[in-house]
Amino acid sequence: MRDDEFRPKLGKIGSRGSKAGKRYAGQVRAAVNRAGGQPQSGGRFTGSRAGRGGAAAALLKSRDRYAAFQQRRVIVKARIVKLAGKGQAGARAHLRYIQRDGVTQEGAPGVLYSAESDRVDGKDFVHRADGDRHQFRFIVAAEDGIEYEDLKPLTRRLMAQMQEDLGTKLDWVGVDHFNTGHPHSHIIVRGRDGRGENLVIAREYISSGIRERAAELVSLDLGPRTDREIELRLRREMEQERFTSIDRRLLSMRDDDGLVSPDGPDAIRQTLHQGRLRKLERMGLAAEVGAGSWRLDDELEATLRRTGERGDIIKTMHRELTGKGLVRSAADWVIHDRSGEPVQSLVGRVVARGLADEINDRHYLIVDAVDGKSHWIDIGRGEATEPTPDGCLVHVTPRNTEPRQADRTVAEIAAAHGGRYNVDIH
Repeated sequence: MRDDEFRPKLGKIGSRGSKAGKRYAGQVRAAVNRAGGQPQSGGRFTGSRAGRGGAAAALLKSRDRYAAFQQRRVIVKARIVKLAGKGQAGARAHLRYIQRDGVTQEGAPGVLYSAESDRVDGKDFVHRADGDRHQFRFIVAAEDGIEYEDLKPLTRRLMAQMQEDLGTKLDWVGVDHFNTGHPHSHIIVRGRDGRGENLVIAREYISSGIRERAAELVSLDLGPRTDREIELRLRREMEQERFTSIDRRLLSMRDDDGLVSPDGPDAIRQTLHQGRLRKLERMGLAAEVGAGSWRLDDELEATLRRTGERGDIIKTMHRELTGKGLVRSAADWVIHDRSGEPVQSLVGRVVARGLADEINDRHYLIVDAVDGKSHWIDIGRGEATEPTPDGCLVHVTPRNTEPRQADRTVAEIAAAHGGRYNVDIH
């Protein structure tokens, strides 16, 4: 062999060249790039389908997305609560408060029910859950829930469908609330499956699967929404001072410069968008910058959500004060929520106590104080404050959560699991 017949090939030992040595995934990406396409980057495992119900959630998500426009809307709020430490005491407190006075249509205390019985002892349910690692809490609120005289059959059918999707029997209790103007059901599910093992539900099923199943059932009961119903709902949203589906649509329509142009072939949609933008302009959350172009406030969603929450608080205060026969002008209502200034100190009589955030078990007090004003106070987690019956005298003072350098971590944990106030009952 002559010296010039030998041609060395640089690379790893055993490699057959850069093209042949590529992994299959790399070859696919290279072929996609040569074809002018964009490789998909969402193929990584995220764990959203790990657990029971993952396959059902994937099936529900893959269905005709346009059917959602006519499907009845249902809101489902979910929370997984750990029961270790003080969690069991918190679970008992939560169960007690969702059965509080005045939540039924007749103003009577709520009654727990299950799949088999219309009346369940909450203590038995808590006793069965002793030793459970966690529990699931759901709030199911159908947009047209007012059409139901009784929500129990709907809840039972939903839980039966969930058992089928998850492939296991569920131990659950529920209670229906009719005291907010939006009828809804509280459902508590033990964190154990039918074999006594820890119940793990796929995140995707919790976030969307339950909602889709509930919407299916409501649509079967009441029929799909007509075009007229959809149009009337959107027209009502146009003037609301809270975050709406029209706002979500407007945010998605922004271009690279952050501008919204509501022009389009659909005259009804265009009218709704224009009307909503004028409403946002009056609220100081949108500005017209040119012919048919609008700029939305960067804090649009957060501001509207806070405004909606404040409106709900005002409705709650009006309902509770009126129910107790107390006449107070709106100027004498003071709201101390988590985003506002805390109350320094006040003494007064408790008008009502309830859930400011039903899914996270945050409580509020309405206090008719000696300063002649009525105060709405977010007092934090229910287990952090002892029971306060209506009519009792309380002294509310700020809780000192300023940590010392050596106790900063302890103070932060105390603030997270408690509230901002000490409530002394007299």
